Formats: sequence, structure tokens, C-alpha cells
Amino acid sequence: MSSDSAPPAPPVSTIPNDPDDDSGTFADLGLRTELLDALGTLGYEEPTAIQRAAIPPLLAGRDLLGQAATGTGKTAAFALPLLQRLPEGQRSGAPVALVLVPTRELAVQVSEAVHRYGRDLGVRVLPIYGGQPIARQLRALDGGVDVVVATPGRALDHIARDTLRLDSLDTVVLDEADEMLDMGFAEDIEAILQHVPEQRQTVLFSATMPARIDGMARQYLRDPARIEIGRQPAPTGTAPLVRQTAYVVARAHKPAALGRVLDVEAPTAAIVFCRSREEVDRLTETMNGRGYRAEALHGGMTQEQRDRVMGRLRAGTADLLVATDVAARGLDIEQLTHVVNYDVPPAPESYVHRIGRVGRAGRQGVAITLAEPREHRMLKTIERTTGQRISIDKIPTVADLRTRRLEMTRAALHESLLEDDLEPFRVIVETLTDEFDVMEVALAAVKLAHESAGGPVDEEEDIPQVAFRADRDGRARRDGGRDGARDGRGGRPRSGDMACIFIGVGRRAGIRPQDLVGAITGETQVSGREIGSIEIADRFSLVEVPRSAANEVITRLRQSTIKGRKATVRRDREVGRDQRDG
Repeated sequence: MSSDSAPPAPPVSTIPNDPDDDSGTFADLGLRTELLDALGTLGYEEPTAIQRAAIPPLLAGRDLLGQAATGTGKTAAFALPLLQRLPEGQRSGAPVALVLVPTRELAVQVSEAVHRYGRDLGVRVLPIYGGQPIARQLRALDGGVDVVVATPGRALDHIARDTLRLDSLDTVVLDEADEMLDMGFAEDIEAILQHVPEQRQTVLFSATMPARIDGMARQYLRDPARIEIGRQPAPTGTAPLVRQTAYVVARAHKPAALGRVLDVEAPTAAIVFCRSREEVDRLTETMNGRGYRAEALHGGMTQEQRDRVMGRLRAGTADLLVATDVAARGLDIEQLTHVVNYDVPPAPESYVHRIGRVGRAGRQGVAITLAEPREHRMLKTIERTTGQRISIDKIPTVADLRTRRLEMTRAALHESLLEDDLEPFRVIVETLTDEFDVMEVALAAVKLAHESAGGPVDEEEDIPQVAFRADRDGRARRDGGRDGARDGRGGRPRSGDMACIFIGVGRRAGIRPQDLVGAITGETQVSGREIGSIEIADRFSLVEVPRSAANEVITRLRQSTIKGRKATVRRDREVGRDQRDG
């Protein structure tokens, strides 16, 4: 719905995001049995703050404007109501819900979540994004889809082909709206919303609420419920004794990264926090397979089972506890040295509560967070709220692991030399030194001690290093370029690892740096941080991309549009540029 005169903003309902608030269950929210069964199977124990606040008004059919950061559970907050509203019985082939997201990764993530929640309802969900064969998307759309999760550019392409019809939509969701605007999708979103019915439910979630998001809400939302996940003052007094570190790792490599970090850190005892029972059980099995003595702890266990787990941890027969926040409330484990956030916690307060498990009574502790590339903003929010820095380190390499194991062997031998009674072994050394040099005997003994403590690491492989995606400040620098000049990063010389791509649209087509960044990141696996300098002339643009990805960028951009326009895309020949611009 749009209007020429924007109505005044309705009052904001601010919901304190208290990780110790366990009031209410999913059943209390009035969800249908199929959804409750799915949530139980997935191990979700209780609704998060944003879910408790958002689901009731969405079930009542209201529009909603929600401010919530990544990881607070907002996917379920909008997915469960739209699944609840699915018609009973046989459904037509036209989608009844459209979810717009900024990136292909989020499109896949949201699509998978909707599928898991709605499996018992027979929901048909389709992710639509660049880099996927469009023929597959066309076949799925032709066969009938209930929910479409799409990046704006690819959704607009399907609308232009008349393969995505939005006449039957009941719900439109704009997820991470601020991110979409930063990536230059504002005009695409406006164009898409021109094709949806006037009578619809519109849901907008954003991590921040700048003026342009508020303006979009006033234009397209009708009397929305406004919800903001409020912040509570962070507890003080425990964090200074805790060393806080984060590692950036792709989700597929998280189990291996966790094992590698724990191998290097060698904790006396550690607790790993996960979001759901399902993840706790899966990760516990994985870590036991890697040789750790891991135990699971979550709300699906009886009190007797929990007591047995805690007994094993305190007795030292287990050294790794994998748990949900709910199950770990109130735990005080004296020998605990490390806390690991398997995902970035949903709120700064949750982060502080977790790391408060270590660093008590003057003891040092370590807090480790495994962050995915898209979770940079949430870490920054945690830093601002707690007033403490979280250092970003590289995942330990095989060489780091080898060095650490040698250090541990040396330390163990040093302690043995100081503390142990070694006299019974003297006869072995004296016998061997009749045949070998004493240094050779010592080397052989150290080798055996080292291998018994962990063995060689030759079979290990390095985990791919990834970086955070360009954050909002980085995009602002790219957006700051003047017409006809390179953007804010334009002073950086071209590297031999970069290729220059010619794109046949420029200033006259209204092209801005963020339009090019959004098109490339939306259609390919290239992240914003990997894009080099951008030059926009009257009738063409030049963009530097990693040489290894140049062919993919050219192919994908040729198959898509930029601000609704088809463009010539090829490698730049570096000649005739003045003539082309003339």
C-alpha cells in the first residue's frame, strides 16, 4: 500500500531482550499443531523475544515493522505466521508469500528454514537468486510454489519474464531491509512492490532504523505494529578477566574450525553454546567423533540425565559440554576455562551471560565466537554494548596446530623433569646410550611422548580462511565517489590478481557504485569486500573483480539486468576508453 501523504509513525513497542526470560512457549502463541510438532522436532525450546513480540500481531493480520539484529530469531518470527496463514487443502500454483533478502546465502538460509518449519504442511518453497540456473527456477515456478524467497534483482528478472506472478500474494516480507538499501536495491524493491496486491500483509525487518527505512515503512506499511528489541544494561564485573576472540568461518567448516581451535587452545573444560537441541545433538556426535569427550545438555533431557552429564563434567570424565542457553542457565562449573559461541549470540546480553561462565573468582577465562561472514554487524553491536573489544583472529593452520602440540609436549616433559621420580627409567637410558648417542635417545623419547599426546598432524587439512563482508562503512566509502571518478577505494592500484570488467551502462542510465556492487554480489559468489575500484563514465562502467571470478561475473551479469537494463559485459580491453566515453 502506498500513499501520497505519509501518516505519523505509530508508537514503538520496545521489547527487552532478556536471555533469562523464559515466559511463554510456542504453544502459547496459538500456532497450529503441525508447526508446533516441527519446532519440537527441531529442538526449539522457547520463543525468542522477537518471536514472542512479532508472532501475535502477524497472526492477527497486521503489518509489522521490526528492528532486530541478525541471530535474534526473526526468520521464525515471520516464517511461522505466514505458514500458519497457508490455505488448507489443495493450493493453487501461485505464491502466497514473497520474502525479499539481500544475498543468495540468506535466500538459501531462509528457504531452508521455511521448508523445515512447514514440512508437515506440505509447503512448497523456492529460493530465487543469481548464480543458480534459471531453467531450474522456471521449472519450479511452473510446477507451483507457495513461498518465494528471492534477491531483488532476480525477482525483478522473473517478473519481467512473466514467470513470477504476484497477484495472489497475501504476505510480503522485506528481511534485512537496511542491508538491501545499502546494496543499491531500493529501486528494485519499489518496482517489485508495484506488482503486488494493495490488500496484503507487509512485514519489514531491519537491524537499524535510518530515516530511509522509516520512510519506506510509512509508504508501504499500513498501520504497522512497531517492535524494537530493546537492550538491557550489560552485567559488569566478569568480562575483564576473559580473553575474547572471534574467528570468521563459513558455516560448512564450523565443526572442523571448532575442533582446530580447541586443539590449539587445549581447554581444561569448555562449554559450547548452540541455538537448538538439534544442533547440540549433531555437534556433540561430531566432536565425539573427533576424539573429544563431549556431552550434550538441552531442554529435551530429563533432570536425571542432566545431573549425570554435570557429574561427568565435574569428575573430569567429560571435557566438553555442548548446550543450549536454556539448559545452561545457572551453571557454575569451577574447572571451566573456555566458553565457545558456535554462532554469534542473538543479543549482547546473551553474550555477556555466556562469557560470564568463565573468569570468575579471579580466574582467567577465554571466550571464543565462531562468526559467519555476514555476522560482522552483530559482533560490532556486542562490542559497543559491552564496551570491550573482541579480537578477530585467523583460524589456526596446520602449522599452528603442529607448533602448539610441540609446545604442549615440551611443557609436559618440563613438568615431568621437575616433579616426577624418573630414577626407575635410568637403566633404560643407560642401556641405550651404550649403543646410541644420548641426544638420539632423548629425541626418540620425545617423539614417543609427542605422538602419545596427540600424534602427527600430517593428515589434517587447512580450513579455508574467509573474511567479513564489507560492512556498512565500507559501502559508504564506495558510495562516496563523484561522477566520472573512481569511488572511495579508487586510489588503490590494480593488482595482478584483479581483472577489469567493462559494463555497458553508466551515468546516463543512473548507475551508481552501489548498483554495480549489488548486481555482482547478488548474482555471483563474489563478496563486496573482494570488489576493487569502480569507475563510472557516461555510457559505461569499469569494475575490478578477482581474476579467478571474472568469467563467472561476466556470465552472470550477461544473464541478468542492472537497474532493469540489459548491458554489454566483457573484459576491458584498456584501449579506446576516451573514444567510448566521447
